[in-house]
Amino acid sequence: MNRPACKPIVATFLLVLLAGCATTDTSKVLTQTQQDLATFTTAPLDIAFTTEQVAQRRAAAQRLLAQPLQQADAVGLALLNSPALQALLARAMADASQAAQQDRIANPRLGLEWSSLLDETEIARRISFGLLDVLTLPHRQDMAARAVQQVQLQMSMDVVEQISTVRQAWVKAVAAQEAAQYAQQVQEAASIGAELARRIQLVGNSSKLQAARQQLWYAQATVQLAQARDEAQSAREALVRALGLDSVQAQALRLAARLPDLPAAAKVYDQTMAQAWQTRLDLRMAQAAWESAQQARTLGQWTSRGDVEIGLRNDLVRDVEGSNTRQGLELGLALPLFDDGSLRRAGLDARSLALALQVQATERQAASQLRESYAHYRSTYELARQYRDELLPLRKTVSEETLLRYNGMLVSVFDLLVDAQEQIALVRAALAAQQQFWLADAALQAALVGKPLASAPGIGQLFSRGTSDAAH
Repeated sequence: MNRPACKPIVATFLLVLLAGCATTDTSKVLTQTQQDLATFTTAPLDIAFTTEQVAQRRAAAQRLLAQPLQQADAVGLALLNSPALQALLARAMADASQAAQQDRIANPRLGLEWSSLLDETEIARRISFGLLDVLTLPHRQDMAARAVQQVQLQMSMDVVEQISTVRQAWVKAVAAQEAAQYAQQVQEAASIGAELARRIQLVGNSSKLQAARQQLWYAQATVQLAQARDEAQSAREALVRALGLDSVQAQALRLAARLPDLPAAAKVYDQTMAQAWQTRLDLRMAQAAWESAQQARTLGQWTSRGDVEIGLRNDLVRDVEGSNTRQGLELGLALPLFDDGSLRRAGLDARSLALALQVQATERQAASQLRESYAHYRSTYELARQYRDELLPLRKTVSEETLLRYNGMLVSVFDLLVDAQEQIALVRAALAAQQQFWLADAALQAALVGKPLASAPGIGQLFSRGTSDAAH
């Protein structure tokens, strides 16, 4: 083949190389995640690559720690400060880069040969690449884009889980702190009651049984105070871990004084469900996995049958008469004699079917999870509202009326102390109900996005403590 005839081949080869340089853009992974979570959190989501960025983040974290930490600030602090969250984002970027690798054309192969026969020397130079790589490039680029999308969706789900953990840890820490402060007040009141009962017994105006009951209440209040303080410390350290605080930052952490008030009204079911079907990440991820499998199935119809390799050849031949150059084209074809690719195609068909069924399973599971999360959210809201609007006001009325009867000498001081114990038990139960609602609220927010949370432990402990107090 003469030299001019090879020019179109060379031009085609250069175009192939340029096409192989195009790649899936992974720089938008964090941006897309931020958009996906726009209804879940407004805190910025990015990675600190330089020491200057790390210093800026630490300064921003210090500003948040300089004031009592609210729940929204806790989420922002975690995104700024947590090494675990930063590691999660970095791993996702690495996975995205690896997923995007499949849209690259394999590097061309360069072959060099040297041979000699008598007075003739031949130097062969050959460069070749896979022809199917070029023909299937659009398909593989689409597959790479969908693979990156799946990595991005998985990262979004992981971030949702981390943020939800922070939100629930904040609720538990603030509630435990509030419970410990109330336990301190109860212990002080029990101490006064025990001392009063002891003095009344000394002057002969009460029995030993009545005095012993008040002393027992004081002893139990002291034990419960120690338990409440221990639980508050444990809950605080759990929040410190979720936020990724170091020892200096942990010392500076100040929690909000109390949990937020209940909202004026609960979320409406229809509106909440409509929002969920638009934002559920697990549904989008299942759909993306099925579409990627469909593309892989189409691509497998080509690639499973063999491979074709095309190459450009340039030979230099030298002998006593001089040197000549030969140019040509090589074509290599893999013969499907032992493996016709049928098993691979069958596997791709089965995988596509499995993922199509998984989309249906994910939809049904999501519907059930949403109903469960909303039902728990609504029941905890109604329970907390009942304590706020009915039980606590009625309990206050009972205490006021008991005090009036005591002032009128219609009841004894011991009746007044028993009434105080009953009021304490109800307040503790109300605090537990409020904590349970805000934990359910955080779980519902996660379920709406697509990462359901397990039931939060430790909620029933506050309830059981309040009811046990009421029994004494």
